[in-house]
Amino acid sequence: MMYVVSYDISSDRLRGKAAKILEGYGIRIQYSVFECRLTEKKYKELYGKLLELMAGAKEGSIRFYSICGNCEDKILTIGQVASMTEQATEPVIVI
Repeated sequence: MMYVVSYDISSDRLRGKAAKILEGYGIRIQYSVFECRLTEKKYKELYGKLLELMAGAKEGSIRFYSICGNCEDKILTIGQVASMTEQATEPVIVI
């Protein structure tokens, strides 16, 4: 299963630790956003590590979004393509 994990953490120390943990499980696609292809066991492991990291934190959050296989095939990227996504093949109009 693919998960998109994002964080909004103001503490430099916690933010750095969260990024370091996530780098071991997925690919950074934006500064605070990672795509992680995980088994159920690895998902629980990652979730547990981040839960422990944030225990007692007074601010900040980490969000997990699960992406089903059908939805994963529909991921589009405009601009530089990360290795786990595909670039849009149809014209895109931005207004």
